[in-house]
Amino acid sequence: MTQAVHTRRIFSGVQPTGNLTLGNYLGAVKRFVEMQDHDWQTIYCVVDLHAITVWQDPEQLRRATRELTAAFLACGLDPARSILFNQSQVPEHAQLAWIFNCVARLGWLNRMTQFKDKAGKDRERVSTGLYVYPNLMAADILLYHATHVPVGEDQKQHVELTRDIAAKFNNDYGVPDFFPQPEPVIEGAATRVMSLRDGTKKMSKSDPSDMSRINLTDDADAISQKIRKARTDPEPLPSEVAGLEGRAEARNLVNIYAALSGLSAEAVLAEHGGKPFSEFKPALADLTVASISPISAKMRELMGDVAEIDRILGKGAEQASEIAEPILAKTYEIVGMVRSR
Repeated sequence: MTQAVHTRRIFSGVQPTGNLTLGNYLGAVKRFVEMQDHDWQTIYCVVDLHAITVWQDPEQLRRATRELTAAFLACGLDPARSILFNQSQVPEHAQLAWIFNCVARLGWLNRMTQFKDKAGKDRERVSTGLYVYPNLMAADILLYHATHVPVGEDQKQHVELTRDIAAKFNNDYGVPDFFPQPEPVIEGAATRVMSLRDGTKKMSKSDPSDMSRINLTDDADAISQKIRKARTDPEPLPSEVAGLEGRAEARNLVNIYAALSGLSAEAVLAEHGGKPFSEFKPALADLTVASISPISAKMRELMGDVAEIDRILGKGAEQASEIAEPILAKTYEIVGMVRSR
């Protein structure tokens, strides 16, 4: 049997649950923009269905969805080169997710570390949506027969589950290669940006301390202040990467500098090694301001015309549906659903 050849297609999504951080930018959105220049189709989604796995104020969710779209556009995503839409406008995501709820095994979901982290000790009170979240993520990806998924390290396990679901569906229904085996794309100097207050924890928009993160909406003064007050140790920067071992905060700041400048960590240390943080932090602050301030300004401009944002999302949803509808229809046929259209 001839092996199916799937179109090289990127899919990834971000939740609209508050301000995007520098970590989101370096770990995801910056790479989304760069991938537009490759020879594959790029599809990016504001995953609002995922957002409601925990309570969201409806008006705030609408604003956050538009604000995230504005951030995508301000960072350089081009609707003429990428499909950009919000998930709830394409109902095929939820429809395929139900089928995958019936394919995935309970034991697979029980191994998902993100659920354990988010549910904490009160797991009996969280929504069932949070528990089956990975099945919806698998539907997001496989609905477009995506072959590559740019993600951070913390989402790699979900892509691996997506591969398991695809393989089981293909095997159960005797349709080899109907769903592809998507590959996680994890690369770059700062795929996992850490908190400015604790280098062992991921930078998060949900952290109670605003000083722990750089928001894409921060102005130049806020960015500089947060970098200056970032936690460090008393030792100067080492001259080689090996010297960062056991120095989580130092490693984090070096990685941020490397990612923003396009240099390797080795090159950053070759230039700044031996310097105290009192000299390195101002250089990092200047670089961060130069990188983020134009994005913040563009976001404010875009949010002044929400009708245009909604138009872009609607057009993207139409384009996404053109790909999703035939794939879902074929899935229904494989499963044995009777349809009148």
